[in-house]
Amino acid sequence: MEHTGLLRRRVAANAMASKLMKLLTIISLLTLLIIGVGLYYKSTAILGEHSLWSLLTGKEWSPLSGQFGFRPFIVSSVYVTVLSVAIALPVALLTALFLTENAKPWITKVVFPILDILAGIPSVVYGLWGTLIIVPWIADSFGPLFVDYTSGYTLLAGGIVLSVMIIPLLVSLFIELFSAVPKDFKDASASLGATRWQTSRLVVVRKASPGIIAAVVLAISKAFGETLAVLMVCGNMVGIPHSLFDSAYPLPALIANNYGEMLSLPKYESALMFASLLMFVIILIFNAISRVVLQKVEQKFKL
Repeated sequence: MEHTGLLRRRVAANAMASKLMKLLTIISLLTLLIIGVGLYYKSTAILGEHSLWSLLTGKEWSPLSGQFGFRPFIVSSVYVTVLSVAIALPVALLTALFLTENAKPWITKVVFPILDILAGIPSVVYGLWGTLIIVPWIADSFGPLFVDYTSGYTLLAGGIVLSVMIIPLLVSLFIELFSAVPKDFKDASASLGATRWQTSRLVVVRKASPGIIAAVVLAISKAFGETLAVLMVCGNMVGIPHSLFDSAYPLPALIANNYGEMLSLPKYESALMFASLLMFVIILIFNAISRVVLQKVEQKFKL
């Protein structure tokens, strides 16, 4: 009798836990839906006056005359994000491989706390560092090697600062991935005569490929939505950057710079809400595409 009562309680607890998890999942999905619907509702004013195509492809940004072209901001956001990941990915990947496969224990004990500190530094500190160090270096030393003049507040400055911000995140994720690779795989590779570098490249990285893609997607999402650091070093001049030494104006900087100011202008607040909606949709689309790619990679590199 007592055994039957205990079994019933366990079944009831299991059913309750299942329903609770289902409820929390639904709440998470509803939260995402509510955010999207709210942003769309706030954007209806400008969408009713301008076509979606003209908003996405227009180059003119003049709220006083009712011109709201978002193409320069979209292109700037994509350029800064891609540049930051292109800089951070090889550095983070090689650093994580060194720490997991070659570094001595005392090195990891020193580096891990440093990574935690770097990951916890506020973005405004990175922005100040970029303003005081990276911007003058580009304006006075690096830029003149390629162009006649640059202010230093450029696409390159934004990419460098963002890459430094996401390197700790990528390194931490990569270390977790590489540490999870079974030691038997590494031993088998070594027994076949492979060098340590070949084992790291052909076994460890290959086995962790799906996780690496997921980590890069997370880093891209973080870089794409970063605001303060980008705002402080990119120059914030409306226009499509044609080189690394041109100013950029990403979507997050547009929202942070202008929300709360000049909102009395017709459709201005709606335009900024549309910018937020664009960021929301772009990140959703990118994550959806990445999930498809991730599934294919998992099938291709499954050992």
